[in-house]
Amino acid sequence: MPDDTQIQNDEWQKVWDARIAALEPILGKPADTVLHAIIPFYLGGAADVLSFPDFTPGVTYITAEMTGEDVGQRSNSLGNYELMICTRQDLQKAGDLISKLARYTCDAELEPGETMDIGRFFGDSTIRGLLFTHPREQPVYFEFLGQRYSLLLCVGITAEELVFKQAHGSDSLLALLRQHGVFPYTTPGRPSVPLPHGGSFLGRLFGR
Repeated sequence: MPDDTQIQNDEWQKVWDARIAALEPILGKPADTVLHAIIPFYLGGAADVLSFPDFTPGVTYITAEMTGEDVGQRSNSLGNYELMICTRQDLQKAGDLISKLARYTCDAELEPGETMDIGRFFGDSTIRGLLFTHPREQPVYFEFLGQRYSLLLCVGITAEELVFKQAHGSDSLLALLRQHGVFPYTTPGRPSVPLPHGGSFLGRLFGR
């Protein structure tokens, strides 16, 4: 008969395979490489991360441990979710960011539209914060093993964009990030998008 360790491994593999099968219609097939956390998530460490090369040009990193079983994540308005971050080229530092951030989701609710200061996580890069949002216009859900989950996209923003969001709201910042081709990417070293000053923001954006 299989021992307890084998049973646990079989259950883990069942959840892992089901999760990937549910994500593939949205993101495409994952790359073979898995970014493994040094300390496993179930021992209080960070999350393992998968990379998907076909969701958008570049690389999309997704945490792969927050769904399929109760790991202690504090659900947000979308329920339980995996974190994702998109880069224009291979940037394992971005994968490392959401790997570490996964542990934080067990202590705090991260909601679409919120921001977080990340200091100098990317070194001397201009990126100083994250904007949490949907990877598409509407929330993105996936289902497996009888439960529904969601994806929460992290978009790297500059200090100036962080201040702008606090004054004008996340929808206004998202509109600018889309207009200037930044969304959905986190691009260390990029300049801030042009930020309007004075007058009605929406009026300036849409020429009214």
